[in-house]
Formats: sequence, structure tokens, C-alpha cells
Amino acid sequence: MRILWLCNIVLPMIARELQMPESNKEGWITGISETLLKEKENKITLGICFPVSKEQDGVSGMVEESLHYYGFYEDTLHPEVYDSSLEERLGNIVSQFQPDVIHVFGTEFPHTLAMAKICRNRKKLLISVQGICGECAKYYTAGIQDKVCRKQTFRDWLKKDNIMRQQEKFMLRGANEKAALMLAGNIAGRTAWDKAVMKKYLETAKYYKWNETLRSAFYGKSWKREECEKHSIFVSQGNYPIKGLHIALRAFPKVLAEYPDAKMYVAGDKITAYESLKDKIRIGTYGKYLLELIRENHLKERVVFLGKLDAEEMCGRFLKSHVFLSASVLENSPNSVGEAMLLGVPVVSSNAGGVSSLLEGEKEGLLYSSEDENALAAQIMRIFSDEQLADRLSRAEKERAGRTHDAAANYKRLLEIYNEINLCV
Repeated sequence: MRILWLCNIVLPMIARELQMPESNKEGWITGISETLLKEKENKITLGICFPVSKEQDGVSGMVEESLHYYGFYEDTLHPEVYDSSLEERLGNIVSQFQPDVIHVFGTEFPHTLAMAKICRNRKKLLISVQGICGECAKYYTAGIQDKVCRKQTFRDWLKKDNIMRQQEKFMLRGANEKAALMLAGNIAGRTAWDKAVMKKYLETAKYYKWNETLRSAFYGKSWKREECEKHSIFVSQGNYPIKGLHIALRAFPKVLAEYPDAKMYVAGDKITAYESLKDKIRIGTYGKYLLELIRENHLKERVVFLGKLDAEEMCGRFLKSHVFLSASVLENSPNSVGEAMLLGVPVVSSNAGGVSSLLEGEKEGLLYSSEDENALAAQIMRIFSDEQLADRLSRAEKERAGRTHDAAANYKRLLEIYNEINLCV
């Protein structure tokens, strides 16, 4: 069976082949691809296509006999703009590879709609929903004052990209997403929330439940309370408002009032950088807003921005942390929560979107209403103050995540889905 994947990123194994920088995003796709390629008896030939720069448009090759790759040009800096020329580029790849099933990962970019448009048999098209742009647009500015949303830095003025305009762009992306889903014969999701959102498309498409396999670095390791940095909080990213870092920063002083030695570590792009002239030109409104919160609340010595971390570095930071915090105002099933649970790091998370499908509150993590700063702080302090609670949560979430992210089970389920779609084509 020939399976063509359409991905938002270049997978690390292909990036190495092309001598390109490796992305740490969407690590669960790397996880399942590693399993799929390792199991030779499945008789699957995998093709992977992905966006590249103009200079690399049309790059193709093989990493091994059962893995073909194809790069196509897409302006990923403006994902709200549909480019009809994508249809020809993707059509050429489909003609070359001749897939039995086309599996699209995510609805965030125009290439999903382009693939849906050129797919002649919708029954062979499977779209996995990740974040859902149309829903993200509704929550994009949650917890941020309107006057902040309307501000703009020099960078925002130049790029026409302040917080309010970012929300508008998510709305446009949501329109493309809706059009693509209307053309899909099959949809894969993983939470009760995404299934409920997808209900409007299920008259014409079939819904498949399929859990994620995480990056290999997170399997086989365990958090130990006695070895972590006491009163440390880890946030895996906060580079745009949906991730809720502004809410976490407003809650943090409440934690510091009881635990003055507490520290918050934030991974991902350093959108608050403001040292050099270049930094000051490049900073956006949201980054500047975060900086203001840090200054107003005297958090400079207590918040550490780590920059981008690879899988091993992320794993190490998780294991050092007393609490992992997911402060997002909307999520489907955040990989970071799954990674923390798999390691057994006590999780505090907003009860947003599909999070409750990953963990049961009070049993496998502590949940709070997404914009409730007092509840966020209180849940963190419960773990800081109660060693037995921390250990109990750690054991329970590790067991739950072991089932949800079981690589063998998720691989088997994916093969079942592919075989069912292929038989129906």
C-alpha cells in the first residue's frame, strides 16, 4: 500500500538528508513515522511531502527504499492567503507517487485545501485535525484587554500583524480549513472535543479515533520528586496568545507570595527579547505585553526564557521541573501535556478544549478554568505543598499516558484506518 503524507514541517530524518535545520514541532508525527518505517512487514511505501522555500521547490529523493520525499514551495509566513498554484505543485507529487491513501496532518495551512481540491476520490483522503483554526480564532484574545489587542509595535505596523490582525488571520485560515474538511472523506481526531467540533462534517466524512505516538526521547524515563528543582514550573511555549503565557505571568506573583524561591522556565521562541536594537525593532505587541507583565510584577529574576530546545533538552527540562503548566486558553490534545504525563511530571492544566480527554482532573493532573488566575496559582501550590499528591498524580498520569501514547497500539490503529480506507476506495 502506498501512503502519501502531507505535513506542515520537514521531518527530522528528511531534514538531515537535505542538510536543513531540524524542527522540534509536531514531534508526534516523527514518533509514528519511526514506528511505521521500522515495521517492514506492513508492506507500506511512504511518501512525505512538505513546504520548502522557493529555492528548494521540487526537491525530492529517498531516505530509504520505503520512504520517498517531496518538497513544494508554499508561503508559510502568510498561511491565511490561499495560493491556487499549490494545486499544480501538489498534483504533480500525487501523479509521481500514485498513492492509495492520502493522509494530511493538520488544517492550519493552505496546502490542506489545495490537496483536498485536487484529490479526485475523496474517499481516499484522510485529514487529521490538530489545532482547529476556526475555534482558535474565537479564543485568540482571551484574557487580553481590547486596548492591548489594538496596539502595534513597529514590527506589527510593518507586517500588519498586531494581536487583533492575528485573530483576523486565524478567521481566514478557519474558512480555508472549513472548505478542506467539507471535501474530506475521512477525518481523524483524538478527543471528545474535536469529535464534537467535527460533527458538522460527519454527514459526508467518517470520523476515526487515533491517538498520538510521541517522540521517542520521552519513553522509558521517569520523573522523581526528590531529584527535581523544587518550586520550579515549566511552560513548553508561549509565543502567541492562545498558549496563555500572559495568564500564567499574572498568576505567578500569587505563587511567589507563598514560595518566593519559585521559578518559571519557558521554552520556545524568545518573543520577549529586547536587548539589542534589532530585538527592539522585531518585537511584536504580544512579546511587549509579556515584558510589561514581567516588569510590573517584578518577575525578571524569576522567569527564564530558554529558547528553542530539541527533544532531549525538552525531556531534561521536564524531568528537572516540579510542575508542568499548560496555560492555553484552547487546545485539542497538547503534546506537551502528553509528554509530561508520559514522564510522570505533575501536570497543572487549563481545562480547555480536549484536555479532559487526556487526563482526569484530581486523579491524573490538576485542572482549572482557563482564565482563572487564582485557580491556576492555587493548583500549582497544592503540588508544591503536598508531596503525596505530587507522587500520586505522577504515578497515575504516567499509567494513563502509557496507554494513550502506546506506540504499538497507535501504530496498529493507524494500519487499521489505512486498510479500511484502501478497501473502500
